[in-house]
This record gives sequence, C-alpha cells and structure tokens, in this order.
Amino acid sequence: MTYKGYLIDLDGTIYKGKDRIPAGEDFVKRLQERQLPYILVTNNTTRTPKMVQEMLATSFNIKTPLETIYTATLATIDYMNDMKRGKTAYVIGETGLKKAVAEAGYREDSENPAYVVVGLDTNLTYEKLTLATLAIQKGAVFIGTNPDLNIPTERGLLPGAGAILFLLEKATRVKPIIIGKPEAVIMNKALDRLGVKRHEAIMVGDNYLTDITAGIKNDIATLLVTTGFTKPEEVPALPIQPDFVLSSLAEWDFDER
Repeated sequence: MTYKGYLIDLDGTIYKGKDRIPAGEDFVKRLQERQLPYILVTNNTTRTPKMVQEMLATSFNIKTPLETIYTATLATIDYMNDMKRGKTAYVIGETGLKKAVAEAGYREDSENPAYVVVGLDTNLTYEKLTLATLAIQKGAVFIGTNPDLNIPTERGLLPGAGAILFLLEKATRVKPIIIGKPEAVIMNKALDRLGVKRHEAIMVGDNYLTDITAGIKNDIATLLVTTGFTKPEEVPALPIQPDFVLSSLAEWDFDER
C-alpha cells in the first residue's frame, strides 16, 4: 500500500549527532514535495520544538513547520495535563525540558512535588538523584520522558535518559511511567497530530528498541534504516522483523508497494 502519513525519528535517521545524513535530509524534502503529512517524533528532551526547528534549518538544511515536530517533552506535558494530579514538578533534565514544563504552568518543587519528571541531563549530580529518589518515595508520580539507554553521537553511544531512569528505579523500587517511544503515549498523540488512520501510517527510524518497537507495539508499519543505532548485522536476529529494512532512506519508494 501507499502510506499516507509518516512518523519519523530524528537522531540516527535524519542526522547523526552533529553529522549530516544527506539521504535523511532529502527524505524530508521528498515528503514535502509530495505534500505527504509527516511528524518528526523524537525522544530527545534537551531541546524545545523551536530549538529543534532552528537546528534542522541551520545545521541540516531542513526547513519544517513547528507543528511537524513532536518531542517526548510535549508528550510528557500532555500526559501530566491529562492526569490532573497537581501543578508541581521536580525535573531532572536539560533546559528544553525544564523550560517547557515551567511554561506549561508547573511550579518547581523539590520537596513534595506531584510529579518527578526525568529526561536526559548532561549535568546530572548525586544531589539531583537524591531529591528525585526522596520525592518518589513520598508518592510523586515517577515519569520518564524516554527509555533510551544510549544516545548515538559522533563520539559513540553515550548514556541516555533510560540509564538515569534505571538507577532511580533501583533506588526507589518504583517503575517509571514511560512517555516516549516505544510506548503508546507519544505514538497515539503523534498519530492524532498526523491526522491519518493507524494502518495508513509508517514509523521510520534507526533504533529497533525504540522506533521500530514503537511501531510493532502500536500496530503501525515500520521502516528500519541502518544509519544509526541498529546495525545491519543485527537485523537477522531481531525478534520481530521490521516491515522494511534499508541501508539508506534514498532507497525508499513512496509509490505503491
């Protein structure tokens, strides 16, 4: 079938760290030329959607409307708003996450917050972990923006938000509510934004554990591109095969399949 909407990962798929993936850039431009709807769905919480938009334009030659960018941060805030547990939060994360949570009307509270929200924090300290642990033990809702154990960069695979969540889960004996890929929260919200039916969409990404599993778990077709996290030699042993596997997005045919 011809897919009517595309959910697309960013890091490792459209670019890799600070490095360009020309076929990824061209993939977005081909979608735009065909006027096919797409949402850039990223587990990255270190940047606001506006920051992502500016980075794509300045570093990767991709001009895309702000409404096409849906981050795990936005999905986290949507989830918190739906829960209606209170408007206080303690956040471990970068500027993008903290700013977005504050702008959504949540006051920072490190003593007795309604929510503890944990994303990637490159300035993580023992004190931050301590405050989060104590707040969760007091009953705060423990939310993880995304489960990525590693993030692909030009330096290699670095510790991701999932690694921080794993530590806090062990310290508190409380499992976090995961918002980002591969969980349903971000996928359902992204599908709503995309405006097509589930069977008409396809999830495109480089990471089997997050991107492709997100499609498999949520009944969405999948396209794995081996330009990032999951390597070509790993594909034969994957427990459930993606619908499509490519070494480059330049190989993708948008027409009838």
